[in-house]
Amino acid sequence: MTLPVVLVHGGGHGSWCWQDVVPLIDGPVIAVDLPPKEIRGVPGPAAPLPEGKVMIADMVESIIADADAAGFDRFVLVGHSFAGLSIAGTANAHPDRVAQLVFVSCIVPAEGESVIPSLDPAAQDMVRDAVAAGTSPVATFDEATVRHVFCNDFTEEQTAFELAHFGTDTPHPLGEVVSRRGIPPELPKTWVRLGRDQMIEPARQDLMIEHLRASPGGVLDVVELDAGHNVMISQPQALADIINKRAQDS
Repeated sequence: MTLPVVLVHGGGHGSWCWQDVVPLIDGPVIAVDLPPKEIRGVPGPAAPLPEGKVMIADMVESIIADADAAGFDRFVLVGHSFAGLSIAGTANAHPDRVAQLVFVSCIVPAEGESVIPSLDPAAQDMVRDAVAAGTSPVATFDEATVRHVFCNDFTEEQTAFELAHFGTDTPHPLGEVVSRRGIPPELPKTWVRLGRDQMIEPARQDLMIEHLRASPGGVLDVVELDAGHNVMISQPQALADIINKRAQDS
């Protein structure tokens, strides 16, 4: 049996980034927009962040609500980048709903810590200040930065698509202390390690992988792809093949 799949985007992105993966998934699938949903697909910092904090629990609630609306009881949960926080949070809070976790080059803090200590030292103060001020670190990315960290393995058409949609995001989950103790030890987990990633470079992915393995129930399969950070745009078939196998094995 092929289980449904829920695809969760990273920071500054939205469900739009999965548009080439969705048709390649063998079974039922949705790509969700995390809150604040109104900023998704609005390029640059043009969409102001709403008042109030959006936290990991709000993202978890949104994922579950979207899965409910799609009629998905148990599903394979796939997260990219910033979504490492929300997909782990979903499995932690709703372990009966998640059949398998797939981390695609995600940010994953050590158990009992926030993301900030796991970031490149040069970025830690900038992110800490952004969290305190309630401003988004990615909203400061200029075109050259977006091209460098997201588009290094893109065609020009793919780069234009990225630039037309990449926007801002909520900063507060980056400062949250997290726990994954509610995730069942037997829950299958896969890491898609991206060898050409310039946003979360392979060595930093290895650190995140060790954080997961050190967690309760931290058994983890690692699959290698020779791709940049936004593999769902540059190599949608290769990523879909990995996801389809997990949906069939679950």
